[in-house]
Amino acid sequence: MKIFTYIIIALAFGLITFNVTQLDFSNLFEQESMIALIGIVAASCAIIILLIFRMSKSIEDKLKDQ
Repeated sequence: MKIFTYIIIALAFGLITFNVTQLDFSNLFEQESMIALIGIVAASCAIIILLIFRMSKSIEDKLKDQ
């Protein structure tokens, strides 16, 4: 499960970099740039959720040991 979460986090970072290249900074809230912004926010949320999941698994493992 640990490797799977790291792979998903790496894919999310890849999506963020791809979407940053799609941004048009002169028209940030136009059609294509808006889709790229939504993609950046969604990938960032996925990374945060996966990091919270990893922390909760770590806490769960520590509580099982006690």
